Amino acid sequence: MEVLEKAGGLHRFIGWNRPMLTDSGGYQVYSLSHRRKISEEGVTFQSHIDGSLHFFSPEKAIDIQRSIGGDIIMAFDECPPYPSDYKYASTSMELTHRWLTRCCEHFDSGKGLYGYGQTLFPIVQGSTYPDLRKKSAEFIAQAGREGNAIGGLSVGEPIAEMYAMAELVCDILPPDKPRYLMGVGTPANILECIALGVDMFDCVMPTRNARHGLLYTANGIMNIKNAKWKEDLSPIDAVSEAPVSRNHTKAYLRHLFHSKEILALQIATLHNLSFFLWLVKEARRRILDGSFSSWKEEMTPKLERRI
Repeated sequence: MEVLEKAGGLHRFIGWNRPMLTDSGGYQVYSLSHRRKISEEGVTFQSHIDGSLHFFSPEKAIDIQRSIGGDIIMAFDECPPYPSDYKYASTSMELTHRWLTRCCEHFDSGKGLYGYGQTLFPIVQGSTYPDLRKKSAEFIAQAGREGNAIGGLSVGEPIAEMYAMAELVCDILPPDKPRYLMGVGTPANILECIALGVDMFDCVMPTRNARHGLLYTANGIMNIKNAKWKEDLSPIDAVSEAPVSRNHTKAYLRHLFHSKEILALQIATLHNLSFFLWLVKEARRRILDGSFSSWKEEMTPKLERRI
């Protein structure tokens, strides 16, 4: 944090003069469940790197995100695992709501460090229980923040349940404020959830899978390491706006992977990110011209198939 503050925040530190969103650490608390202890005050957890002990509270999560300087910052929450029994999910949700109140009070009592404002998003929880999701969405909507997030999904539950919970929550959260579905997902997931009313997404999938040679395209999902691409001299993907997708061939990228060249990971990553950006830009264009529904029905089977 000291280095980031000296640099003037993360934007200046990395040279990225565009919007950035930071998470509160709630999901990391979830992923380190075997190394943490949750209390009303916050979470004590043990570092997976060096074993050192750390304590996160709603107030500290806000302070850290102030230091980082994200444009959108997240409230500190507990993300329950799937499956969770009803009692655990309910208790966890209520704790998240109490933590949100503390986050809002602490956030509103201070200001950004770098001369620009920050926006705090609360997070809907409630596992896959409709009544809990409804209660949480109503509580989050009443917080009156500029945008709202939907958390605790894409953690192992069936896709149908994820869609059902997203639809239920979107019907409650204010339609004039961005709805952010955390941790989702595949290109098909994104189109389906846009149809349900979601505006924002994040996921490691395009970059993590790219590093293993899994590419997303408008025609489907391809494993570029497969022998079928060895002599394919067509572009990686003509639809994507990225030069790496249009100018490099499938055969060349496959060669780089099999040669264990670091350039393979870079090209694949740039391609997947560019494809995801093309997908949501096209979705926006289709929404505006009224053709989104028919386009989604045509695209979704293509996006899900292996080629």
